[in-house]
Amino acid sequence: MTETYTLKKVKKIYRQGAIEVPALRGINLEISPREFTVISGPSGSGKSTLLNIMGALDVPTEGSISLEGKEFSGLSKGALSDLRRDRIGFVFQAYNLIPVLSAFENAEMVMSLQGVSKKERAEKVMHILEEVGLKDLAHRRPNQLSGGQQQRVAIARAIASDPAVILADEPTANVDSKTAAMLLDVMERLNREKGTTFVFSTHDPHVMERAKRSISLVDGCIENDVA
Repeated sequence: MTETYTLKKVKKIYRQGAIEVPALRGINLEISPREFTVISGPSGSGKSTLLNIMGALDVPTEGSISLEGKEFSGLSKGALSDLRRDRIGFVFQAYNLIPVLSAFENAEMVMSLQGVSKKERAEKVMHILEEVGLKDLAHRRPNQLSGGQQQRVAIARAIASDPAVILADEPTANVDSKTAAMLLDVMERLNREKGTTFVFSTHDPHVMERAKRSISLVDGCIENDVA
């Protein structure tokens, strides 16, 4: 079975003037299809850096990373952009919804960029919004939705293009514990029923409790990896 992700000796060094600040120190990691994996660790441990590199939003200083056998460094900017659009779904702490678009329009955005027909988009988005409990709120804009509802729109947007993996960076950070549990229920169900691969970065113990695999980072190194 082809691994979803393969990371080999991934290092990331940020430079502040003449000072080098290592964020990742030689990460070796494989993520398999259908995983529900949590990356945890204290602030500054490298969680968000690792997720950004996995999402092709940042590039490693050293090492290699591939998704479904495609090594990022061997792809042109256009091909990497297409890979990010088609095979990676993102759920951000701050939702990152477009304020002038409705929940429906936000959720269909990636499929629109992919050239999916209007009819197919409409059918699929309404089905997904129903799955995340937002069918009746499809035409509301983000400022008319609660934080938890906005995050569910973000989840709908992330899964709409049938990506290989969804990367979720602190997805429960801005919602209360009841809403967080509901969001996790949605993502667990998608993982179980659709086989969607999820990789989270989090401080939230409730997210960690749901993990099928738990990876802990300390100072840019993997300290523990427990399935």
